Amino acid sequence: MLKVIRENPDKVKENIIRKNEKADIEPILKLDENRRAIIQEVEKLKNKRNIATQEISNLKKNKENADDKIAEMKSVSDKIKSLDEELREIELKLEEMVLSVPNILDSSVPTGKSAEDNVVIRSWGECPNDGEYIDHIEICNKFGLIDFERGAKVTGSGFHFYTGIGAKLERALINFMLDFHIENNGYKEFIPPLMVNEDSMRGTGQLPKMAEDMYTMQIDNLYMIPTAEVPLTNYYSQNQLNVEDLPIKICGYSPCFRREAGSYGKDTRGLLRLHQFNKVELVKFAHPESSYDELESLVADVEKVLQALKIPYRVILLCSGDTSFSSAKTYDIEVWSPADKKWLEVSSCSNFENFQAKRAGIRFKPTPNSKPEPVHTLNGSGLATPRLMIAILENYYNKEKNIIEIPEVMQPYTKMTEISPII
Repeated sequence: MLKVIRENPDKVKENIIRKNEKADIEPILKLDENRRAIIQEVEKLKNKRNIATQEISNLKKNKENADDKIAEMKSVSDKIKSLDEELREIELKLEEMVLSVPNILDSSVPTGKSAEDNVVIRSWGECPNDGEYIDHIEICNKFGLIDFERGAKVTGSGFHFYTGIGAKLERALINFMLDFHIENNGYKEFIPPLMVNEDSMRGTGQLPKMAEDMYTMQIDNLYMIPTAEVPLTNYYSQNQLNVEDLPIKICGYSPCFRREAGSYGKDTRGLLRLHQFNKVELVKFAHPESSYDELESLVADVEKVLQALKIPYRVILLCSGDTSFSSAKTYDIEVWSPADKKWLEVSSCSNFENFQAKRAGIRFKPTPNSKPEPVHTLNGSGLATPRLMIAILENYYNKEKNIIEIPEVMQPYTKMTEISPII
């Protein structure tokens, strides 16, 4: 990123504005200029020291006094040591400052300030919006699926218990999605650790930008994962991948933990916004020449799950101001809530290009004789369960029969075709 900032400062500044970020690259440019000046001075001093070393050798061969030259060389060596230490401090500071600069947007991303400027790409399914629909909270209470009150009592707001058939339904949904991606979409399954170190969080771009949204264990300097993206992407950190293996497609289920520090004023009822939730994550490592084709196929992989569940959805291309700090291009996938008569985001599918790979040291050789270069990384939710569960419950609730019909593709996992209310 430092090279991009140095060579294209105007492009980087424009990108910061388009992304609604507040990074300032002027201090970075000045510090980088200072760094390069020091490097040049050190090179001159080293050349001077080499010449002095040769002169001292000649003087000693001729049995002449070399004290003045030795003193001069010592002075030069001391200066080099001092400048090297200064250079290390500057490089560490530069490295930290560059982490605050967002990824460059792809040219196909539309300019906009907020979600209102996002572009609907396509929709699928019929959205029921006539009549009154019972919302997911009432359904959960009526059928004894989720206990929000005891979750809040045991932990706090934003936590809940899946109970009885609700727990079975959640587990069935996770297993269905994992099997679907493995068997139909060609992903390899991983079960990732739920805690990661600081390097991993920095590698995928959560740090330092999203620090306030993370749950931190300060004694061990570990973080609860906000998404399985972090451990799955860092599985290959500091690795060189074989070009023949690309694209590499992996997936994994995990609970996700988020403080939701910026959620003040947003709708937090029921399953809408949680501190702990379940998600199946999809991650790809792709050749730079084909990464945008891989992004389109990633979105298609997620769509196939929703089509199998027969849930109405739409695909949104995010505008510049709504695209995340680390992403170059993102599609959101939203499902329909009949009760609230609005769309709910259940997946974000992003191409990060080489932004994460540079940080995490994930490389490949395009040809046997070429130098290693960063791969492109992509990820997407395939899917997050809370809002998907809302859509399933509200779309599959049969008011006339007072039952919840279970989607056909989930019936082999639940061993049930419908759910009746608790007595």
